[in-house]
Amino acid sequence: MININAQKAAQRAINLLIANGDELGLQVAAYLNGELVVDACAGHQFTSAQVRPLVTPDTLFVTFSVSKGITATLLHILAERGQINYDTPVAYYWPEFAANGKAAITIRQALAHQAGLPHLPADLTGAQLLDWGFMTRWLAAEAPLWQPGSATGYHALTFGWLIGEVIQRVDGRPLAEMLQAEVCRPLGINRLFFGVPDALLSEISGIESPPPPQNDANLPQPNPIAMRTVPMSFGQVVGTPTALKSCLPASGAVANARSLAKLYATLMGDGVEGVRLLSPERFNIATQIVTDDIDLVLGSKVRKALGYFGGWRGAAGSGYETTFGHPGAGGFTASADPSVNFSFALCKSRMVNVTDQTKSAVRIVEKAVRDALQIGE
Repeated sequence: MININAQKAAQRAINLLIANGDELGLQVAAYLNGELVVDACAGHQFTSAQVRPLVTPDTLFVTFSVSKGITATLLHILAERGQINYDTPVAYYWPEFAANGKAAITIRQALAHQAGLPHLPADLTGAQLLDWGFMTRWLAAEAPLWQPGSATGYHALTFGWLIGEVIQRVDGRPLAEMLQAEVCRPLGINRLFFGVPDALLSEISGIESPPPPQNDANLPQPNPIAMRTVPMSFGQVVGTPTALKSCLPASGAVANARSLAKLYATLMGDGVEGVRLLSPERFNIATQIVTDDIDLVLGSKVRKALGYFGGWRGAAGSGYETTFGHPGAGGFTASADPSVNFSFALCKSRMVNVTDQTKSAVRIVEKAVRDALQIGE
């Protein structure tokens, strides 16, 4: 049941962000104790047309790395059934993966970005990037950049094929089909996809790219590993109809905020309407922090659980230490706070590079909602 105070607080916050010119269009949803309490939106979708459609609660967005939390959840569902063990080598489920020094890499290490495989070839084409068979064969043949388990480095795109191929090998269904059967239909979610049906392509907002970074000597320079994680071809294909209909489980899930918030709400407490995707025991295992070492790709400490970030900072981080979930490039987020049984998601039509946390849409809107619900820090 929508909470009037929280809904008004969220609406005021997103209206102001758009009126100030900080954002183009925003969509936000929140669940508290298994009930939808906020479902707000404002502003416009991004298109090249002169007249841009309004963002509605049903508008779909490419959610970038928010996708990783969805993919991790699918793996935890299989672990719950005893079909996957976190400390078993990936190669047990995917024998070809053992090549080139990878035989001992475990599922736990893969989920915590410790496998040493964050990189992709710079000359990777868009067609290759969207070819599941090509990408999994490449990954199976590749050698790690560091001794697996000895360090952590954000697997920006490779996380999807690494975890997704294990899921498909164990479950037997394509990832997109499993998502619908195991998550969307049981939860009554109809706005969450790995691979969008043709009929819904027109309902997906474009994403306005952020301006190029200023030449500021104080800004950290990308490290050599980070520069190898996302090839130029990704930016060329993202948002195209072919990419939208493809399965990119690290970066290409298409959803609205309400669906993301509901997904996370079903992982805590009594779930939503009696449906809970994971048992309390599995939930505790999945969200336990594995590493908070300095990330070799991101260049800072990141608290990582099994496929989720924990209490992360940055433009899409809530800043609440008790949260878990996953941010997405440009300010997308989906997270949950089991300490107060609260989940929150924000989608947007403009990517932003925010360094000043007082201007982060996630921080501003989530704080406004929490304050209205009286569940602040």
